[in-house]
Amino acid sequence: MNYGETLNYIHSLGKFSKPAGLERISLALEKLDNPQDNFRSVHIAGTNGKGSVSAMLAKIFETAGFKTGLFISPFVIDFRERIQINGEFISEEDLIKYSQKVIDSGVEMTEFEFITAAAFTYFSDKKCDIVVAETGLGGRFDATNTLNNVSAAVITKIGLDHLGILGDTVEKIAAEKCGIIKECPVTVASAGQRQEALAVIESYSNRLVTPDLSCLTVLKCDESENSIIYKNKEYNISLCGEYQIENALTVIETVENSGYNIPYETVKKALANTFFPARAEIICKNPLVVLDGAHNPDGAAELAKILKKHAGRVTAVIGVMKDKDYKTVLKTTLPFCRSAVAVTVENMPRTLSASELAEAAEEYCPTVTADNYDEAIKKSALLANNDPVFVFGSLYLAGGIRDKLIDFYKKFFPTT
Repeated sequence: MNYGETLNYIHSLGKFSKPAGLERISLALEKLDNPQDNFRSVHIAGTNGKGSVSAMLAKIFETAGFKTGLFISPFVIDFRERIQINGEFISEEDLIKYSQKVIDSGVEMTEFEFITAAAFTYFSDKKCDIVVAETGLGGRFDATNTLNNVSAAVITKIGLDHLGILGDTVEKIAAEKCGIIKECPVTVASAGQRQEALAVIESYSNRLVTPDLSCLTVLKCDESENSIIYKNKEYNISLCGEYQIENALTVIETVENSGYNIPYETVKKALANTFFPARAEIICKNPLVVLDGAHNPDGAAELAKILKKHAGRVTAVIGVMKDKDYKTVLKTTLPFCRSAVAVTVENMPRTLSASELAEAAEEYCPTVTADNYDEAIKKSALLANNDPVFVFGSLYLAGGIRDKLIDFYKKFFPTT
């Protein structure tokens, strides 16, 4: 198979085509000589912040000189973004090669199980020192929960998402996420965790660490930079948004408590140089254009803190999945917007149509529709008239529109 055929094969497997469980992935890994036993790992579950925490941790380990694997889900820039070593995406040739290895195992799996098996085999063959691995969904039955040699289990902020799969309360969802804890030396729970979620995490872990907010001083928090002092040490955080401060504290505590003797200066340098797309990502500074993957109530609440600073001036570009709690997302964000452009998320059967989305959004601000991403970008720029544009509602929207946004603003605002 060539690269395109390989991707088509992977996608054909389906996300929920088989019952939840670890039997299939465990059998496949056994046939692949248990690659997950050949590297240490940090395992990350949660509702919001998993990707950002993963990216920061991977950057720290890489900066410290470890050969570092990173496994994330979903991707924004390129499918190969899901499997990285020291910031480099897996090559097309290697994705073909390791996909074939998994096919040759003869085990029928879901898409996520398949790509997990391929990633772990790749990391093993490339002799990674450590792998930072993000769960795909939940934790207890997630394919990544086959990891051994786990140095830390990290539970990022837990909220209500995937209710039909993980449970309809924060407590039920937290219990599913805590399935990754097992015999880990340390569990780190994010700052700002709901009390009901924290109580569940405490019941699963006999060594729980949480960031100490009494030791935090925020020096700066805006669209360009977060600067903090934590435990008398100063950090500049390249990822923007107030929620990234909480994520950074989680990362700092994970590094300090998971047995790796990484100097402060290394951590500081890495946090200042972490890149992760579509997390309050600034596409253009003047006019301000921000791309964010907020797609659930907690993510929307964090994005709203940024929108509030520009209340009444923002034009939003929105696209959502119909099986998400998009009404809460709209209610939380759009009251701070002057106008909105609704667009159908391309190549996603689960998307809400632009017309249905516009009807729901009209309750909060005047909304127009666009037939495609190019039209949405042009309409939003005209409506904004050099005021801020924020694009959000789905990581699938972010992934599809990102390059078009960058190209448009480079063309028409080349000096910003």
